[in-house]
Amino acid sequence: MLSALNVSQKLAAQHIDGPLLILAGAGSGKTKTITTRLAYLISLGIDPASILTLTFTNKAATEMRNRAYGLIENIQYPPLLCTFHKFGLLFLKFHIGKLGRKNNFVIIDSDDRKKILKMIDKETTTSILSNEISKFKNLMMTPQDVKKTSEDKLYAKVAQVYEQYEEYLVKNNLVDFDDLLLLTYRILDENKEVAIEASERYKYIMVDEYQDTNELQYKLLQKLCTVHSNLCVVGDDDQSIYGWRGANVKNILNFSTIFKGTTVVKLEENYRSTSKILEHANSLIEHNRDRLGKILRSTRGVGEDIKFYESNDENDETRKIADDVKRLLNSGVDAGEIAILYRVNALSRALEEGFNKARINYKLIGGMKFYERAEIKDLIAYFRVITNKNDNFSLKRIINKPKRGIGPTTVDKLEVEAIAMKKSVFNLIEEFDNNELAKFVGKKNAMTLKVFMASVKDLQEVLQTSRMRFIDLFDETFDFKEFYKNQPESSDRIANIDEFYGYLRDFLLQNMDANLEDFLNEISLKSDQDALEGGAVSMMSIHASKGLEYQYVFVIGLEEGFFPLVGEGSD
Repeated sequence: MLSALNVSQKLAAQHIDGPLLILAGAGSGKTKTITTRLAYLISLGIDPASILTLTFTNKAATEMRNRAYGLIENIQYPPLLCTFHKFGLLFLKFHIGKLGRKNNFVIIDSDDRKKILKMIDKETTTSILSNEISKFKNLMMTPQDVKKTSEDKLYAKVAQVYEQYEEYLVKNNLVDFDDLLLLTYRILDENKEVAIEASERYKYIMVDEYQDTNELQYKLLQKLCTVHSNLCVVGDDDQSIYGWRGANVKNILNFSTIFKGTTVVKLEENYRSTSKILEHANSLIEHNRDRLGKILRSTRGVGEDIKFYESNDENDETRKIADDVKRLLNSGVDAGEIAILYRVNALSRALEEGFNKARINYKLIGGMKFYERAEIKDLIAYFRVITNKNDNFSLKRIINKPKRGIGPTTVDKLEVEAIAMKKSVFNLIEEFDNNELAKFVGKKNAMTLKVFMASVKDLQEVLQTSRMRFIDLFDETFDFKEFYKNQPESSDRIANIDEFYGYLRDFLLQNMDANLEDFLNEISLKSDQDALEGGAVSMMSIHASKGLEYQYVFVIGLEEGFFPLVGEGSD
């Protein structure tokens, strides 16, 4: 198990009790190290169920899980290895009642959040409201806190909308992504016995990419360490590039100060890049003011010199890159091994035009993601209503898809009446007879809603007896694919729907005890990162490239003040 590790990796893997900071440079084998440590702890007889490993992406969690299980045999109860948000979901399913909430809550994504904010405030830009509310939640600030701390007019407006937004979420039993962590922290902070119970359950905690943690995640980890200090964090202060979205590099810089008795292990052997590349990387990063310090050493020899090209303008730059890429492709290099990186997405325009002229196949990483597509969000909303009839938010999305002649005014009337009667819209339609319903929506709409309701109830019954039959019957009942045949990009939309059905079938076959709600929880936590396929040159921002590897990399726009980007007020 330990024989494949170098000296520093072994030191980290064999550390058992007390806080541990693993400073892992790029390409230094950090995943191998922490998965081996996980397997090593279990080999010592430590209960796997007492080990919690937290990551930032599903991809990282899956890779670690596969590697760790390859080192371990015959585990009855595997350790919990998941993203921060998946942990929050699992925790809230058991404990959200402490906040007076029901555990059949629905998770909404950023697009859903913006729709709700638009309903509340039609004047202010929704992206501004969404970003500010997210920022406040990750700083653990309530609407009341925001009101107290600033007299700024915009913040006063945001605080007001934030308050109404929270009321809407609670009323409709919704939680957003930030809530998965914020509500978990609140429960642990307000209920000491729950914090002690959680800390006693997870006696060994490991965190990947610790430099990317924000204030809320740091506080959450402190609560999980209420009765012990067995916290192992892996990260690289030199790779902290997400400060703009709340990551606090001080979490890793001050780790040894905050967690007394910390053991620090530096992984400085680089298995990915040649010495020529690392010399430049080490030289550049030394200029950082606040860093813990390490020097990466290559295990792959000297390698080729980095090539610098000073272009006259963006068109000249594009021509040069297109020529070089063509030369590589003609020499037999796979297009999937080539990447072009830039600091801001706007720089891709000239590249795209140049590559189109040169007939070079490329893909732009960071476009519309699978779970953000309208047809997929509609499907998810249907399934949410079928599993949870109190989900007014999802019902409003799909009640007129396919078209049933039910307009927004009709839905609003129903919602007002439902709120007055303290019921969900679904329950209201279910309990009213046709005549009572017609008073609010008219005879024709009342009949339509009753048919819709009967269809949903039929599907709920089928779901109890045959999960596979449910998928086929769902599409037959609502003519879902037929509806999208008449929409723009119909073939792509139908292919996406089939892909979604296929994924649902696979999930249910692989998880025999799982139900539709489990599936919805699983996909709500997806990072929405579509699989990167070969066959095309990749174009992406520096932020999108983190964690990826390519044989040939071009970096454009490498200019003072622009890379790194100097913002207003920077020195």
